Amino acid sequence: MKAFDFQRASDAQAAVALVAERPGAAFLGGGTNLVDHMKLGVAAPELLVDVTRLPFDFVEERDGGLRIGATMRNSDLAAHPLVRERYPVLAQALVAGASGQLRNLATTGGNLLQRTRCVYFQDRTTPCNKRTPGSGCSAIGGYSRELAVLGVSDHCIATHPSDMAVAMMALDAVVRVQGPQGSRGIPLHDFYRLPGDAPERDTTLAQGELITAVDLPPAAGRSVYRKVRDRASYAFALVSVAAVLRLDGDTIDDVRIALGGVAHKPWRASVAEARLRGAPATEEAFHAAAEAELEAATPTEDNAFKVPLALRTTVAVLRDLSGRR
Repeated sequence: MKAFDFQRASDAQAAVALVAERPGAAFLGGGTNLVDHMKLGVAAPELLVDVTRLPFDFVEERDGGLRIGATMRNSDLAAHPLVRERYPVLAQALVAGASGQLRNLATTGGNLLQRTRCVYFQDRTTPCNKRTPGSGCSAIGGYSRELAVLGVSDHCIATHPSDMAVAMMALDAVVRVQGPQGSRGIPLHDFYRLPGDAPERDTTLAQGELITAVDLPPAAGRSVYRKVRDRASYAFALVSVAAVLRLDGDTIDDVRIALGGVAHKPWRASVAEARLRGAPATEEAFHAAAEAELEAATPTEDNAFKVPLALRTTVAVLRDLSGRR
């Protein structure tokens, strides 16, 4: 690990100013992702600005929904009564992520900013466009079992590791940020980037922009999160599904679906949603919608199994939410 400067921010404006004026600076929250990458030599910030003592450790009702502070710990957020009651998909996703010890440290803002997952990104002896732009992608033609099947490019096929972000994508979350140019809200769908020809950029944040909170709109139906992984504890998703469903009798009034483990960002299944709204809540409709969403998949030989796995998991989640057995 390289030497770095350290400062503890007195307020959000001071934190933003410190990071904005130094391109090699980064915010430090729980550190469960950043510190690991610093130890591996993947990340080498010149300055760490500690934001853990800023007054963003809260959950409050706002406009019928919730505002979640950026320094809220994952374990506390998962156990919060309002989250458990109104947004079970989020509570379930948080509990499914990492270990209890990590959830006690990880923050809401930090969880959203996890770097995309790939063994080659963490191995400095191999070419990686995400780590060193223009060096090549070792995963293409290499080991790719856990990697992306949707939204990939010729430059990167890494996957986003967060469970929480998948649930928030299905909930239409909005990320509140403060930066050198002031404050703004970014819909989560626009917060993340697909790799394209610049896979080193995971988000649309500018240098110095600090996540201060996440807004959730009012709950819009029954919700659930399901994660499929190699083992029951402390494993990243091979495929995960977060879904919110509201029925009008036997007809689907509204549906929101996000997939994890399949793309460079939490994947909003907009094609499937469009086919399902106004359709009958039947197994056949669920299957046809999921199949349409996954037509765009471009898997490798190693991860082709993710396509039928994502289809079956999506159908099972929607079937359970609709009460169809």
